[in-house]
Amino acid sequence: MEIRRATAADIEGIDKLLYQVNMVHHNGRPDLFKAGGRKYTDEQLSALLADDTRPVFAAVDEAGHVLGYAFCILQQHPDDNILTDIKTLYIDDLCVDENIRGQHIGRRLYEYVKRYAKETGCYNLTLNVWACNESARKFYERCGLVPQKYGMETIL
Repeated sequence: MEIRRATAADIEGIDKLLYQVNMVHHNGRPDLFKAGGRKYTDEQLSALLADDTRPVFAAVDEAGHVLGYAFCILQQHPDDNILTDIKTLYIDDLCVDENIRGQHIGRRLYEYVKRYAKETGCYNLTLNVWACNESARKFYERCGLVPQKYGMETIL
């Protein structure tokens, strides 16, 4: 397995995983997430793949099939009134194909992203996990992440 920046050749494989992620969220919160959708169109994916401030990483097998991905966003708040000017790498989405989970691909992908963050001068690595996705939360806890803040809601 190789982990690298995703390319246009990876879009079809990424699309398949985007559907899987959406279904996890739809099953957990059908009031918020539509069934059968995906977060990005192919045109949006093409633009993301070219944007160095939003690196996308792909874990691929020897044949080039996408096994997993990590969508990231570099964040910084220069001259903010209250926030310090640290550089953060935010993991917007990390997914491993549901058919091959348990092979430590997610852990290797996470460690790759973490190394990338360090090498690019980031102070920290952040992400959000939906409360309905307990397996993801436990995975990130095993990777050493701890809560930074809590998002809360009341349904009206």
